[in-house]
Amino acid sequence: MIRYFFILCALLLLSCSGNEQQQPDLSTLGWEQIQHRAEGQTVNMMMWQGDPNINAYMQNYVVPKVKELYNVDLEIASGQGNTIVSILMSELEAGKEEGELDLVWINGETFYQLRQINGLYGPFVSQLPNAKYIDFDNPFIKYDFQQPINGYEVPWGNVQFMMIYDSAQVQNPPKTKEQLARYVRSHPGTFTIANDFSGMTFLKSLLIGIAGPGTLDGSFDQEKYQKYSTQLWEYINNIKSDFWKNGETFPSSVSAMHQLFVNGELHFTMSNNDAEVDNKISEGFFPESARAYLLDNGTIQNSHYLGIPVNSSQKAGAMVVSNFMISPEAQYRKARPDVWGDGTVLDVQKLPEKIASKFSTLPKESHAPNNKKMQEKALQELAPEYMIRLYEDFRTHVIQQ
Repeated sequence: MIRYFFILCALLLLSCSGNEQQQPDLSTLGWEQIQHRAEGQTVNMMMWQGDPNINAYMQNYVVPKVKELYNVDLEIASGQGNTIVSILMSELEAGKEEGELDLVWINGETFYQLRQINGLYGPFVSQLPNAKYIDFDNPFIKYDFQQPINGYEVPWGNVQFMMIYDSAQVQNPPKTKEQLARYVRSHPGTFTIANDFSGMTFLKSLLIGIAGPGTLDGSFDQEKYQKYSTQLWEYINNIKSDFWKNGETFPSSVSAMHQLFVNGELHFTMSNNDAEVDNKISEGFFPESARAYLLDNGTIQNSHYLGIPVNSSQKAGAMVVSNFMISPEAQYRKARPDVWGDGTVLDVQKLPEKIASKFSTLPKESHAPNNKKMQEKALQELAPEYMIRLYEDFRTHVIQQ
């Protein structure tokens, strides 16, 4: 709670500082002029690098393509969330006009925090030629944790949270919190929660189920959060002793949790990507018996985005890279289950017929619910403060107990 208060205070001070970065204004330039400025630039991107398929897509496809097509060098560093916010906060506090980062992979609470400190460049999305294909009519794409993106971040992919289980070990996977509690108590050591974005998304789905549909929609409500999170922590702590390692430690990432699942220590893992179970089976990492499923109360569907820091000195290059990453060709390749399996943010009906037909022939997910079932169980993200508080309170009320 103390850390949460400190972050909010720092964000407030920065948002009131009026720090304006003296970078060239690209908003009046045409796309050809922006492309010309981008030539020869080196774009430093920071993103989560916890999945080998995502890393391979970026390094083996995106990096060489933007070099070949636009003479832009894309260099990628590992980092997410708090790291990105900390870097931008430090630079803006110091009045640094040319920052370390030019492009960042973000969503949710990170977008919220960066907007609080005026840390993102924009609006710029409407200048990207391929933005005309984005499905902005879809509320799961148009809004990021119930925040209008307003041209400050580029939708890049759309996914839905999934529970994953080993059908060789589990005949009837638990689909309610009551069923999960019974399973955990009768099969001690086979379930846990990752202390990362995926784990917090799972907890958020439970929180929505406890509160009831629509109860937590809208702006963050401290009174509601206190009421329903108290019930959430009571529920988790009642079964924590039967978690993996007696609930005395938690995997630091979903990647670590996947490994425990593959090793047979866990009967369950989780994913924010509904296609990941098929992806991981096809590459031989997950067992053939792995299956993904939805909770009865639903699971969260969200999109992830690209943003440009306000003090980037390579904004033209960052815009060119972003435009390529939402191109129909790049989105199709990313959607292929043998590449990444990430859901597209494009409205396929708007695409040229040739590329649209390629999307229609993508292999269907065979070890996860179909798109219709997923959409029926799709929950909207909550306001970003809920995620920030869950991170803090999971540590305070569960890990440290």
